[in-house]
Amino acid sequence: MTGPEVLEVARDSIWTIVVVSSPLLVIGLVVGVTISLIQALTQIQEQTLVFVPKILAIFVTLLLALPFMADALHSHMMRISSRIIGG
Repeated sequence: MTGPEVLEVARDSIWTIVVVSSPLLVIGLVVGVTISLIQALTQIQEQTLVFVPKILAIFVTLLLALPFMADALHSHMMRISSRIIGG
């Protein structure tokens, strides 16, 4: 493999990681900011209050987004495999 081919594979891999992880990160961010806003408005300063809703929201999102994530990883692996086979 030449240098540009290696960079293309690395760029594709990084983009796949971003696409696969983005649903979980966005939901975690939204839930965290929402709970923090509620804490600021009600002046409840409990630090552990954020974790339970965030964990539950990320778990539900993981269950819903798992087929999409698996498909994205599968297509990335097929692209890598075709590059290996093609030489």
